[in-house]
Amino acid sequence: KSDLKAEEERRVLSRRGIVQRYVSRPLLLHGRKFDLRLYVVVTSYDPLKVYLNAEGLVRLATEEYSDAASTLKRRQMHLTNYSVNKW
Repeated sequence: KSDLKAEEERRVLSRRGIVQRYVSRPLLLHGRKFDLRLYVVVTSYDPLKVYLNAEGLVRLATEEYSDAASTLKRRQMHLTNYSVNKW
C-alpha cells in the first residue's frame, strides 16, 4: 500500500520514470564521484576463464562531492556523464 494520497498516487503513476536508490556515501577519488568501465570477456565458467582488456575508462564528476541536501541539483557534482561534465 502506498503512503501517498489517492490523487497524488494517480498523478505519479501516470508519469514515466526511473526509480533508483541513491548511494549517500559513495567511494570518492580525490573528493569526486567516479565510475569505471572495464571490458572483460568470459570464455568459460567451469573452469572460470576471464580476459580483462588492458584499456578501460574512468569518468569523474567535475565538482567535489557533498552529501548536503542543498547540493542535490548540482548535476556536475552528482553525475559522471560526459554530457553533463563536458567543458
